[in-house]
Amino acid sequence: MDTDPISDLAAALAGGGVRIVDLTQPLSEGTPVLQLPPPFANTPGLTRELISEYDDKGPAWAWYTLTVGEHVGTHFDAPIHWITGRDGEDVASVPPERLIGPAAVIDKSAESAADPDYLLTLADIKAFEAEHGALPAGGWLLLRTGWDARAHDQDEFLNGGRTPGPDVEAARYLAEEAQIVGVGVETVGTDAGAAHSFDPPFPVHNFLLGAGKYGLTQLANLAQLPPTGALIVVAPLKLVRGTGSPSRVFALT
Repeated sequence: MDTDPISDLAAALAGGGVRIVDLTQPLSEGTPVLQLPPPFANTPGLTRELISEYDDKGPAWAWYTLTVGEHVGTHFDAPIHWITGRDGEDVASVPPERLIGPAAVIDKSAESAADPDYLLTLADIKAFEAEHGALPAGGWLLLRTGWDARAHDQDEFLNGGRTPGPDVEAARYLAEEAQIVGVGVETVGTDAGAAHSFDPPFPVHNFLLGAGKYGLTQLANLAQLPPTGALIVVAPLKLVRGTGSPSRVFALT
């Protein structure tokens, strides 16, 4: 008897044949937040103000007013986040089919542990493709560096600006040649900590967002994913004029 793909997936989820991995860091007042040097303005982290909590202002309910930057915690970068993508999509305009797709996971955790300034190169990507096939069309490249283990502490996570990420040549390839829709990382931003000194500066933001592609940052649990074969689901707010959004990200594996 024929079955449909949704029924097959539901059965696999119920039976444990497909596992859901949460790639999202918890979002709280203690979540590490990017710090830019003067004179640049910085994003706020998360703060909350009580509206009511089972009291005279609301006897049967609790709720809060949240203040949070678009680019805090596990979050999505839309093209309009960067000047090269300023005429592109906001978060609300991203087609939903581009938010669900296959993932390729390049593991450079050992290299990043040895050198926090480690740069992913085009040679690294080509070596991965030689072993596992081309980066997935309509999918995501996820860079595993082990940085998610640092996310409990702002100083350890930001590491004085010394964090791994792609170099210029790799960023250009991912934007212009690879058929992926975006890049995801475990660090505070999709670019390496030293990327302000690259030519051009911040090449992942510059090239990928300028090409209408996307970024994901502060991911968790990439160690639980295979190099290929996982499907990821990215769920940002449908935020009109949003340059980014805190997001829940899952992988099916």
